[in-house]
Amino acid sequence: MSGPVAGPFTAAGRGRVAAPAGPATAAGAGVAAPGEHDDRRGADGARVADAERIAADEVEANYQPSDPFADGARLGPLSSQAQVERVTGYIQKGIDEGAKLVTGGPERPEGFEKGYYVRPTVFSEVRNDMTIAQEEIFGPVLSIIAYEDEDQAARIANDSPYGLSGGVWGADAERAQAFARRIRTGQIEVNGGAFNPSAPFGGYKNSGYGREYGPHGFEEFLEIKAMQL
Repeated sequence: MSGPVAGPFTAAGRGRVAAPAGPATAAGAGVAAPGEHDDRRGADGARVADAERIAADEVEANYQPSDPFADGARLGPLSSQAQVERVTGYIQKGIDEGAKLVTGGPERPEGFEKGYYVRPTVFSEVRNDMTIAQEEIFGPVLSIIAYEDEDQAARIANDSPYGLSGGVWGADAERAQAFARRIRTGQIEVNGGAFNPSAPFGGYKNSGYGREYGPHGFEEFLEIKAMQL
C-alpha cells in the first residue's frame, strides 16, 4: 500500500497512512500512526481509530479486487495460487497472534470464484513482534502500529530484518525529510513522492545488496583492477 490516507495497495504490500500530527511512517508492510499502544482512550486512541477508519474507507472505495484490464482497476490478482496461500496464511497468522482485523480476511473475495485474488486486509493493534509486522508478505495487507513520539516511530520502522522501501508523511516537509533519513530502507517516499526509475534501486539488510539503475547499477557490471607497482 503506498500513499497518504491509507494509500494504494501494491504487490509488495507496503502501506502508508497519513497522521494528524507528527510524521506518519511506513516501512515494509507496516504503518506507524500517532497514538498510544495500550491506551485507546482520549486523543491518542482517537488517532488510532481515525487511522483505522481512513484505511477501511479507502479500501472499500478504491481497492476492491477487480479484473486487472478493467478501466480504473487498482487491485488485481496475485501471481499464483502458491502466493495466494502464502498471503492468506499471513492474514490468518495475524488473527491468531491477536491483531485486530479492521477489514478483509483470509476468505476468497466475493464474486471471484476463479483467479488468484486476495481480500485487501487491514490490521490494527499490531505489535512489532508479530509475524505480520516482521516479515515481507507481498500481498494487499496493511498493519497499523501506534507510536508515541518520533524516536519510537523510528525504532519501530527500523526494527525489521528487511529494508526495501518505506514512506513518511508530515505537514512539515523538512521535518519529514529529516525523519526519512533515519529510516533504514533502500528507498523512501516523502509525502507521496513519485518513484524515480532513474534512481538507484535496492534494499538494506535482508532486502539485498547492491543497486540497480543509475550509476550505481552500472558498477555491478564493471571489473576493477588493482595494479601494484
